[in-house]
Amino acid sequence: MSDIKEQNNAPRAENKMGYMPLGKLLISMSLPMMISMFVQSLYNIVDSIFVARISENALTAVSIAFPVQNLMFSVALGTAVGINSLLSRRLGEKNFEEVDKVANNGLFLTICGFIVFMIVGFFVPRPYFESQTDNAEIIEYGVTYMRICLVACAGVFGAITFERLLISTGKTGLSMVSQLTGTAFNLIFDPILIFGLLGFPAMGIAGAAVATVLGQFAAMTVSFILNVRKNKEIHISFKGLKPEGQIIGKIYAVGVPSIIVMSIGSILVYFLNIILGSFSTTAIAVYGIYFKLQSFVFMPVFGLNNGSVPIVAYNYGARNRKRITRTIFLSCFAACAIMLVGVLIFELFPAQLLALFAASDEMLRIGIPALRIIAIHFPIAAFCIILGSVFQALGKGIQSMVISFVRQLIFLLPAAWLLSLTGKIANIWWSFLIAEALSLVVSLILLKPVYDKEIKTMSN
Repeated sequence: MSDIKEQNNAPRAENKMGYMPLGKLLISMSLPMMISMFVQSLYNIVDSIFVARISENALTAVSIAFPVQNLMFSVALGTAVGINSLLSRRLGEKNFEEVDKVANNGLFLTICGFIVFMIVGFFVPRPYFESQTDNAEIIEYGVTYMRICLVACAGVFGAITFERLLISTGKTGLSMVSQLTGTAFNLIFDPILIFGLLGFPAMGIAGAAVATVLGQFAAMTVSFILNVRKNKEIHISFKGLKPEGQIIGKIYAVGVPSIIVMSIGSILVYFLNIILGSFSTTAIAVYGIYFKLQSFVFMPVFGLNNGSVPIVAYNYGARNRKRITRTIFLSCFAACAIMLVGVLIFELFPAQLLALFAASDEMLRIGIPALRIIAIHFPIAAFCIILGSVFQALGKGIQSMVISFVRQLIFLLPAAWLLSLTGKIANIWWSFLIAEALSLVVSLILLKPVYDKEIKTMSN
């Protein structure tokens, strides 16, 4: 508690987001996040490689579990995005009393989120899996895996919130330390607990879930300590965990649309799994592999995105138009460059990527064209991701929500269903390109009035 008292008495200096040269600032803010998310994406891939060694059914079970896990992450991360956006804007306004209130109300919401999903973990897994497959082995694998991840989800909620508090004040390097700690725990304990190494019992798919939970708790612990000892711009107090309706409303003005945006992905994957399952369970496994592999490309872009949001939000609060527009331009350029590298990897080495997951001949037959076709949309997605972050940073979460809803449920899912009627599974993958191109058009249409009203009118 002495660390917390010392933190409360510390002076607050001018934040670097208001004065550091933007190229250097964006690199310093984003690079640690990009590295940590890149490492996290590697973990996701390695995790699935280990699970694939159990059996294809185990890999399929983890793929089917993704929508519910994504829903949990969506609630945790969406709430944290709302905290991040509001807190960074208050820092830009030099409203430090409000900064502390936002942080502590955010912690209250984090605890509420954990309790809800812990309850879900006891009751939802079995009926959820039974709604998607009648394969008894896949069901048992999935129920075991999902129940452990949900019941012990305090770590993921705490880690995401505390990491976002660090990001909100520009301390992305410290956030990277937390994320890398969690990833390291996952990577170390995954093979140990799955296969029973170093004297531990072989837990199979349950071991994969336990390793994930251990990593989340490790990240939460480290990020909390870093906030208390290093984040002098935020004063965390457990006495401040009292809900204030006005602040919670402002957090969720951005947070709820963000939650909906990310949760839409759960709906999409759920129904795409049903569409793909009408062809074969191997098709579901291929889609699951794609999700793991695309994180290799998308995670660094999301890291860039996470670094740019507080910069735009801070300078929006400080009414600095030039720094806002320059940040958006640099972010779009960097995101597109990353995505182009991803396109090359997917186009040139699809068989080698699938071979990492002990792919059968059938999985290769379905997966090679899938990876090559889907990768075409990556550069377009880069622009959509950055534009979505601009809406979040400006507190315009509704626009971000609309774009995601339209892309995934109005464009992508109907296109996938219609293309599946051709009887050729390869045609389904073109729905990703169709949806992304149309969503870019929608993004630009929605951005223009926001830019004209909120940014263009600024004096500098």
